[in-house]
Amino acid sequence: MTASLPSPRPLPERTHIDAAAFAAEIVPVHRPVVLRGLGRDWPAVVAARRSASELAAYLARFDNGAPVEAFMGPPAMRGRYFYADDMRGFNFEKRKGPLGQLLELLVRAADQPEAPCFYVGATPVPEALPGFDAANPMPLFARESAVPRAWIGNRSTVATHFDTSDNIALVVAGRRRFTLFPPEQIGNLYIGPLDRTMAGQPASMVLLDAPDLERFPRFADAMAAAFTAELEPGDAIYVPALWWHHVEALGSVNMLINYWAEAPDAASPFDAMVHGILAISALPAPARAAWRAYFDHYVFREGADPAAHLAPEHRGILAEPTPELRERIRQFLMRRLAGR
Repeated sequence: MTASLPSPRPLPERTHIDAAAFAAEIVPVHRPVVLRGLGRDWPAVVAARRSASELAAYLARFDNGAPVEAFMGPPAMRGRYFYADDMRGFNFEKRKGPLGQLLELLVRAADQPEAPCFYVGATPVPEALPGFDAANPMPLFARESAVPRAWIGNRSTVATHFDTSDNIALVVAGRRRFTLFPPEQIGNLYIGPLDRTMAGQPASMVLLDAPDLERFPRFADAMAAAFTAELEPGDAIYVPALWWHHVEALGSVNMLINYWAEAPDAASPFDAMVHGILAISALPAPARAAWRAYFDHYVFREGADPAAHLAPEHRGILAEPTPELRERIRQFLMRRLAGR
């Protein structure tokens, strides 16, 4: 059963933003923002506005022939990259080949209504297109802060998912529509398997443009909290970590460059959550409630600093984080997991 749902609200937008304003005004709020025209002057965007052929010719200047991985599927999938009907596999396959060859295929297929579906995803730009990032710089942080990654293909729909790092995504060619949900909507999004995913992160099982509310009734609540934005070439979007986002590439030729800004020497909260599933989720309810109190105290810091009563030299793994302390905690965990 499908039904009419609330329309997502438009995301707030900013223009003419610089690195200082981005760091001071946007990142601390931890909410998505459209960054209109951030890359309007990129040579790649200028070439893409002229034609798909000019974009391909521009990219060829940087192509070093390194193989890239592409997701490919039949025309019948209509660009929706997802699980197979029986959930035992996926409705696409992965192939490797030279980027230049894939670009030629993309340009030739641009006017074919029944073209095969494919896109090159998360390809590190310095490896496949060395020099592109210097010619098309991200103005909001230093080049060393995040590796630019290229997403190139025809029409596609990527199911609602999250990233564990803050993300800036800039449209080079085509149009992109983003639908976003706050992290706390996780219970209303009906997430698929955590350990068998399309491209790394768990994804919602709900078909956004035709949701089955009989099977997924709480999705109506998610849509009531949703936001949306449509991006043209040169526009960008900031998506904070853990914000769910559904992404549609709407043109016959699309290219996007994204940047995942990962903290240096960061542990994985996702891995910690999975270990929590192993260690805690099957405990009796009273035990889970007791452990929740411990997590609130030590991890989420709901009250006072849990080590405030200890002298700094006696705080152990509760001391202020440093690279050395992180390594000490890793070694502590490895010993614990090894049973020593």
